[in-house]
Amino acid sequence: MGGALSWPFLRLYFLVLLYFSANSIINVIIPLQGEALGASNTAIGIIMGAYLFTTMFFRPWAGRIIQKQGPIKVLRIILLVNGFALLLYTFTGLGGYLAARMLQGVSTAFFSMALQIGIIDALPEKVRSQGISLYSLFSYIPGIIGPLLAIGIWQAGMDYFSIVMIAIALFTGVVGYSAKIDKGESRAENSAGEAEISTLKSFKELFKNPFLFKCSVLMLTASIVFGAITTFIPLYAMQVESGNAGVYLMLQAGTVVYARFALRKRIPSDGRWHSAFMVGTMLILASAALCVSLASTGGAVFFYTGAILMGAAQAIIYPTLTTYLSFVLPKLSRNMLLGLFIAMADLGVSLGGVMMGPLADLFSYSFMYMICALISLAATFFAYERRKIAIE
Repeated sequence: MGGALSWPFLRLYFLVLLYFSANSIINVIIPLQGEALGASNTAIGIIMGAYLFTTMFFRPWAGRIIQKQGPIKVLRIILLVNGFALLLYTFTGLGGYLAARMLQGVSTAFFSMALQIGIIDALPEKVRSQGISLYSLFSYIPGIIGPLLAIGIWQAGMDYFSIVMIAIALFTGVVGYSAKIDKGESRAENSAGEAEISTLKSFKELFKNPFLFKCSVLMLTASIVFGAITTFIPLYAMQVESGNAGVYLMLQAGTVVYARFALRKRIPSDGRWHSAFMVGTMLILASAALCVSLASTGGAVFFYTGAILMGAAQAIIYPTLTTYLSFVLPKLSRNMLLGLFIAMADLGVSLGGVMMGPLADLFSYSFMYMICALISLAATFFAYERRKIAIE
């Protein structure tokens, strides 16, 4: 096998799988443990949202530091930070969970930027979307087994949670220290130009660049829905007849993995804005949120249908928008602006917990997910109307 499935890339994908395996467990344990300790949905949302909010904050700087220090040196330091964060979960309470989520956020900002930029720079344009899709695919594979494992750990006792976190930290560190990342030619050519682009200017580009603005709005909206699902499904499932959070998250992640692999060659990789494709994808997202909302009265059929639709939307939205931007953004500022776009995805997931938690406290989980369906529908119209600025 060659290209995006060659051995050097497979090693990187395996590291991605290990790195994100802890989150598939933590995303279930923290809401359950938080409720057991008497925390409100708002507090749980803040703790869960702190992870990607911190990631978002550090992403614009991650590309520069990696460029100056080299990906391997940064990667090894970040794996130590991530290992310490995982250890914090083993002996602290809610306050320690918040600190651990923030440390994880810092490490993820650098880890994901290093690997995604490396993939984009190293692969030919015609298979670039495959590499991005496979990176995302391997980050979701732990979500197939992780949620069910988390439920088992929760029922067996938190001592097992500590053992699993320590094992993941050690195994990820060992594999990560043996990884190699080559600095792509395009990256070397552009490094001088990128060094002159200020972070402040990159934030202005979010509004000045129509391509970046369009993709960021769509990604932010979708990520709010994804964040609300990740944060509150473990608690909402208890209100759904025959609902099981582990099964829901397993179905969602399994759909993401299957769709990302099956559709990796169908994700547009030509630098054009495919309006009908994106409108259809956002409609899938809106339908998924609607099904989850109706599950409180409709039962498990709506609940698990929503999981499959949500997974399909997740599988398509991120790699499609990321690949499109990799073509249309200016070369000299591409990596910085891609970092800003990914930061918008992080912000959305964070807001999904922080903003939707109070709604769940004031009204209900079902009402909150109905709001998610409505904002997804609004984004559908935005995607259709903005198709006119596509590259010709």
